[in-house]
Amino acid sequence: MTTATPGLLALDPAAQDLLFREAHTTNGFTDEPVSDELIKAVYELVKYAPTAFNQQPLRVVLVRSAEARERLVGLMSDGNKEKTAKAPLVAILAADYEFHEELPKLVPHFPQAKDVIFGERPVREQAGSFNATLQVGYFILGIRAAGLAAGPMTGFDAAGIDKAFFPDGDHSVLAVVNIGKPAKDGWFPRNPRLAYDEVVTTV
Repeated sequence: MTTATPGLLALDPAAQDLLFREAHTTNGFTDEPVSDELIKAVYELVKYAPTAFNQQPLRVVLVRSAEARERLVGLMSDGNKEKTAKAPLVAILAADYEFHEELPKLVPHFPQAKDVIFGERPVREQAGSFNATLQVGYFILGIRAAGLAAGPMTGFDAAGIDKAFFPDGDHSVLAVVNIGKPAKDGWFPRNPRLAYDEVVTTV
């Protein structure tokens, strides 16, 4: 499926296919479990991807217990309930709006950014949501890099999930991601993408 011009991209063509061209959202998985060790390896890779001020607002909740899975499924939209119930692993990805407390450690050359730039809650909510959303994308690519498939979803009762899983009021769910080895019949046909000339302009 590789279509890139050889030599233009540093990434190996097979890796390009794994991350982008051949990988796409799946709705069906095998029964093979997904270990904490594998998810840790994914995180240890994607944590290096860029964010503004080296913010790390993404928080990941791995839903493993039957009780937590049942609660989550009940908060998903009807079209997402069954596949969320059956996925080997489900992760709730959220933004932590108190991310600024970690900035003195993460930005040691400018520790005062914690208060000077991010002291106000509305500023943190805007910055945290944007940068955590970037990290959601990185996380999905990391799942693909591990040879797994991701089924990211935004069809859910966000207020309900926040109340059930983040009762402190300092987190906001961004996505729920089903994770596992894709079943052979789990793929939908790939939808079209816009061409380069439809997206890129030069000024």
